[in-house]
Amino acid sequence: MTAQQPHVVFLCTGNAARSVMAGAMMGAHAAHVQVTTAGTHVIEGQPMSWRTRDAMVEVGVEPVSHRSRQLRPHDLEADLIVGMAKEHILYVRRQHPEAAAKTGTLKRLARDLPHEPGALAERVAHLQLDQVELEPWEDVPDPAGGDLEVFILCARDLLGLVAELAPRLA
Repeated sequence: MTAQQPHVVFLCTGNAARSVMAGAMMGAHAAHVQVTTAGTHVIEGQPMSWRTRDAMVEVGVEPVSHRSRQLRPHDLEADLIVGMAKEHILYVRRQHPEAAAKTGTLKRLARDLPHEPGALAERVAHLQLDQVELEPWEDVPDPAGGDLEVFILCARDLLGLVAELAPRLA
């Protein structure tokens, strides 16, 4: 990808809620970012749930057309892979160690990715994400199985985190 259009992959478990919401939110906040969403353990081709869609509407984000998809080898070429929880980072470290240095949790990246001039790849490399000891505070809880209010709470959390991360990708 070019420095003008960074490519970011949002990763969760089923690619049905958290990564879908975060991807749509990033698309709304940062048109200059190419966004892909994927999951670590996916049933391919499933649409987003009505709770995911309604939660996005509730927080003012236009739902996107979506079908669930497993993380694919070409996704690893992205400039940054953003996991919703520690388990997603550990999955990449185990299954795709070559991409571990550019894979971090949304909460850590929203907090730690330098917001300064310079190539995104260099700023990400500086974080040494493949060496980071993952901590419990980094997880965005999975709303799966919860009612609509749980999905809305997750969407609000994601909206704030994406708003923090988006300007750091410029």
